[in-house]
Amino acid sequence: MPRHLLTPLAATLMAVATFHAMATPPAPAAPTASAPVSPMPADPYLWLEDVQGDKALGWVKERNAASRKVLEAHPDFDANRTRFKQILDAKERIPYATRQGDWFYNFWRDADHPRGLWRRTPLAEYRQPAPKWEVLLDVDALGKAESTNWVWSRASCLGGRSTRCLVSLSRGGADATVVREFDLATKRFVEGGFALPEAKSIVEWLDEDTVFVGTDFGPGSLTDSGYPRVIRRWQRGQPLAQAVTVYEGRATDVSAFVNVDDTPGFERTTFGRSPDFFSTEIAVAGSLRGDKPVTLDKPADAQLAFWRDLVLVELRSDWTVGGATWPRGSLLAADATAYLKGERRFTALFTPTPARSLSGYSFTRSQVLVNVLDNVAGRAEAWSRRADSSWAKKDIAAPYPGTLAVTGLHDPKVANDPLAEAFTATYVDFLTPDSLLMGSTTSDTLEKIKSRPAYFAAAGMKVEQRFATSKDGTRVPYFVIWPQGAKADGSNPTLLYGYGGFEVPMNPWYSGAFGTGWYAKGGVMVVANIRGGGEFGPGWHQAAIKANKQKSYDDFIAVAEDLVAAKVTSPRHLGIMGGSNGGLLVGAVMTQRPELFNAVVCQVPLLDMRRFNQLLAGASWMAEYGNPDVPADWAVISRYSPYHNVKPGVRYPHPLIITSTRDDRVHPGHARKMAARMMEQGHEVLYYENIEGGHGAGADNFQHADRQALEMAYLWQRLGK
Repeated sequence: MPRHLLTPLAATLMAVATFHAMATPPAPAAPTASAPVSPMPADPYLWLEDVQGDKALGWVKERNAASRKVLEAHPDFDANRTRFKQILDAKERIPYATRQGDWFYNFWRDADHPRGLWRRTPLAEYRQPAPKWEVLLDVDALGKAESTNWVWSRASCLGGRSTRCLVSLSRGGADATVVREFDLATKRFVEGGFALPEAKSIVEWLDEDTVFVGTDFGPGSLTDSGYPRVIRRWQRGQPLAQAVTVYEGRATDVSAFVNVDDTPGFERTTFGRSPDFFSTEIAVAGSLRGDKPVTLDKPADAQLAFWRDLVLVELRSDWTVGGATWPRGSLLAADATAYLKGERRFTALFTPTPARSLSGYSFTRSQVLVNVLDNVAGRAEAWSRRADSSWAKKDIAAPYPGTLAVTGLHDPKVANDPLAEAFTATYVDFLTPDSLLMGSTTSDTLEKIKSRPAYFAAAGMKVEQRFATSKDGTRVPYFVIWPQGAKADGSNPTLLYGYGGFEVPMNPWYSGAFGTGWYAKGGVMVVANIRGGGEFGPGWHQAAIKANKQKSYDDFIAVAEDLVAAKVTSPRHLGIMGGSNGGLLVGAVMTQRPELFNAVVCQVPLLDMRRFNQLLAGASWMAEYGNPDVPADWAVISRYSPYHNVKPGVRYPHPLIITSTRDDRVHPGHARKMAARMMEQGHEVLYYENIEGGHGAGADNFQHADRQALEMAYLWQRLGK
């Protein structure tokens, strides 16, 4: 399960860049038992939580029609939608790929294939400007043949000499997927093969005839958050009900998980449970088959991974062990055998500073590639072991400052792997389109093999990094993207974007949509790096969770006030945007400081913080917000819960609230009920709910382009000069 289940929507909602997230299991702790909170007044809009109910969908369709009538009236709406879709469909985009064996695999959408093609090509061909691809699965054709609105989710292939994969598809873009076994040789689904009905499942190959599976096995098999609690070993041809249970978590956990490491000579299976979002308990099995797993000793909130004969530990809290104290945010390496025997001798491959934090890591055959954030810009390092087992660091020369992600290409199942020391590096910044480079730990040079074209003229534009001072004196960085010719006279239409949660950083990206629809027409873009995010490591995140969540909102407000004080803009021309946790951010800030803004784009948001833990995956986020069923926690949450703080008689900046019916992560009831309550109180609200799209609020490029055009029309209507 991804480390952050609530992801920022900048990539999908703004047609921008690629955010790279390490896929690691989430984590820890059961809610504290306590006396129940005093009941709130009856909620008159609970009926809007009935996602597919006729009455609720009738309300949605009525609001959609009213909002579209207003927003489509903007003179640039049609042109923007057409242009945004052209950008999303452009064949000149970089076909980002994952390597397995001799192949590079890619999933691709364009105008001819709106639901997409799963395809592959060898490396020599991938390097070409226009590679020749072997199409494995046409999702549009599949959907048509089966009369189902299939949306691609992912594929997991066994690798090595096997041609078998597990393909996950969702209906309408939901997180819940149907899993089917697929044969690369025949390019067909395997008749009678492994298959799972729609659920939020975990499936991991053990061998060609065995998988580990966590899914909805029936009552008691899921956690309170709706994720797998039970892991079973399932043999080919065996009824799923007869699969052997090999690991169990608890109902109060976020999820159970499993990982098979089939690196030749270092095979191991690990199981785990996530008591809450930020902690894990991990057990290593005595064999690949998962027999008798033994729980490892580690800090609860540390992430632990094996790599060949080593163990790597990423700390989220300070750890005093073996006569040393390692600060939170460190990445430690140790001999795996010695660690399992209880020895705690580490080498730090990364230790944080006030300006530098760990962004992620990956591997070549012999080295650890470490991605670093340095004042919210990317750098990369390669760490190698000497013959005496000491470590040496080498900086990887790469473009700067912007967003950099270095990823190893080694496949341990390939004998004499020609890409054993190779890696890819992706680079992007606000004014520079994405580029894909290839390098090796044996060389000091990077080769650019692909780049995205520029979609707007950046000449005369500039990017600044500034700092605002928050309510408690903390310096909060933010980026300002200035259009050509703009002056600090207080009249610039300005959009402030933020997220501030789950240790997710807001790194620079390139947006063709905002470049053509906003910057080129005189709009200023601002990206705030507020606490709660991951820009400066776990401490930056932990400073604004639970009882301190208000600090995220204070930081965002401080950036807005700084923009006004510096005459970058004024409240009349200042709008804010955020999605998911960022939707909660802009909802809270709107209710706290409505006079500071004139537009709010609130995307797939959490808004009813009294019931968030009872809706879909909401229980998994109590480590971030607290438990509203505990009186002390609700006393804090109630002060910022947007649904409970919007009031009649206050002038709010006429928000645009956007969600998706098929969002099975953040319940669409949050957005629906907030809009209904505001309208009941006499406030003007625009509401739009895409029927498909899941948490990304769009199932194909047209839906994304359409929504972006609606948002752009709204912003110019509200903020234009």
